[in-house]
Amino acid sequence: MPLVGTGELVARARAAGHGVAAFNVITLEHAEAIAAGAEAAGTGAVLQISENAVRFHGGRLGPPAAAAAAVARASDAPLALHLDHVESTELLRAAPDAGFGSVMFDASKLPYAGNVEATAEAVRFGHRHGMWVEAELGRVGGKPGDPAPERGTLDAHAPGVRTDPDEARAYVAATGVDALAVAVGSSHAMTERTAVLDHDLIGELRRAVPVPLVLHGSSGVPDGELRRAVASGMVKINVGTALNTAFTGAVRALLERDPSAVDPRRYLTPAREAMAETVASFLRVVSR
Repeated sequence: MPLVGTGELVARARAAGHGVAAFNVITLEHAEAIAAGAEAAGTGAVLQISENAVRFHGGRLGPPAAAAAAVARASDAPLALHLDHVESTELLRAAPDAGFGSVMFDASKLPYAGNVEATAEAVRFGHRHGMWVEAELGRVGGKPGDPAPERGTLDAHAPGVRTDPDEARAYVAATGVDALAVAVGSSHAMTERTAVLDHDLIGELRRAVPVPLVLHGSSGVPDGELRRAVASGMVKINVGTALNTAFTGAVRALLERDPSAVDPRRYLTPAREAMAETVASFLRVVSR
């Protein structure tokens, strides 16, 4: 099936009152698992490659993008290709030629004025090249390189971290973004699903801005909280760590049973299957 635009999947989900899940791709097995999980759930999904994943692949965007796109096109499910958490202008400018129809430009570490200026320029570039552009306001935290929560400001519950509705309204108007990732109580890289979201704030943000809202750090959010978040106004639901937890758990289990195994297919097969089950589970929660 041809690639579908992220914006198209998000618009469909928003119109139906549902969510659409976006999953991080690191290895080929991640991409294959996302496609398999979407097919099992009978719905679309977004395959997203982050700047950190590009760095893992030697800083070369082309190979992981081509692999993910090939997997998506071979699938029976409607799948989109998205470039996630881009801070590098050079990487942003490489996205159209690499086949991306959408990008999340992340200037959230900058002061508000700097975030607006950098994001507005990224949006102008993206729109000139037909890309749907997401940005972040507030600090979700938990990404590699962020200060540890025990040191203060990036705790999901710290004062000043969550997205302010009035600031969000001004930010969307000033930047022209197509979607807004907001800080409402989740955090990246959570391995336990214990996050409690601020659903009143989600509702305020939905009323404040005309664009779809994006929830980052959804791996740490329980199913019930995710359903409430979608009902409150979240549309694009980002999942990364949950796939890695499934992958690593399956690999550990196989190697504990058979420490002599050396063929990676022995442990990558159950790892891929575990990720596909995780993908299907999240999709059934947010897209119904």
